Amino acid sequence: MANLLELHGVTKIYSRGLIHAKENVALRDFSLTLKEDEPTILTVAGESGSGKTTLAMLLLGFIDATEGQILYNGKDISTLRGKQRLAYRREVQAVFQDPFAVFNPFYTVDHLLTVPIRRFKLAQSKAAAREKMDEALTAVGLRPEDVLGRFPHQLSGGQRQRINVARALLLRPRLLVADEPVSMVDASLRASILETLRNLQRDYGVSIIYITHDLTTAYHIAKSIIVLYRGAVMEAGDVDAVIKDPQHPYTRLLVDSIPWPDLDQRWGEHSIIAREADETGEGCPFRGRCPSAMDVCKTRPPLFEIGSHQTASCFLYSNKPEIVSDRLSQLLPA
Repeated sequence: MANLLELHGVTKIYSRGLIHAKENVALRDFSLTLKEDEPTILTVAGESGSGKTTLAMLLLGFIDATEGQILYNGKDISTLRGKQRLAYRREVQAVFQDPFAVFNPFYTVDHLLTVPIRRFKLAQSKAAAREKMDEALTAVGLRPEDVLGRFPHQLSGGQRQRINVARALLLRPRLLVADEPVSMVDASLRASILETLRNLQRDYGVSIIYITHDLTTAYHIAKSIIVLYRGAVMEAGDVDAVIKDPQHPYTRLLVDSIPWPDLDQRWGEHSIIAREADETGEGCPFRGRCPSAMDVCKTRPPLFEIGSHQTASCFLYSNKPEIVSDRLSQLLPA
């Protein structure tokens, strides 16, 4: 059986300028495998500019990779045409950061839900379409009579985001790319939306790639995590191990920035020593900010296997076995 999704050495480079063009590597040599028969929730975390959204755009087919391959059910998504391309669009859905941006303010909520039903011919009648809409809205914790017929501005941010999840659910996706889905929602609503995503994974067998800069939500929703910095994997593995016992200096700084509800715990206990940035792209991308930087960090570190479900790209663990990037998924719990 083919894997649901495979990324092999995917790199995305953006160029700017005409005469003296400069290149910006947004994602570097990224590999990942999601199995067909093991739906999971995987978090991809990192600060702004780490390559998270670039990864989402690549997965959704909005942009093409500069190098490497993205395979869906064993087929390169860049070669999909016609019905195969349409099936991919249906089975790989997205929930974006801004719950208002996907709405046309001149149409009611019904329009957002009826368009995919009509586009993908999911219902043969208006009654059947209404039944599917009701089912999807109920599945995400909304009462259809409370939201249908309303305009976007008449709904709360939490309601709008749940409707976005319901729209994706209508198409019975096999993969959901959730790009910062709760960052613009009130804190009181985040837990309920995260629970909705967990229910989709559990009840409908949808694999979810949850993209965020917020490690607290990542910890509560995912089983495994990949931490990116400037397009490169810094650390990955079981979310419990990575958050509770981070091994890479960058992950430690991220965890140290979490505002835990403990008045005796200081934020920022680990100092950040700024050095010159590495403009060559050859060394560790975090070297300029790393408090543990060494001369050897002028070369790019491989991934080292720290434990059965944890790996880090750092020469602090050069005594550990190296792993190739294609083996990364084997260290992520299903």
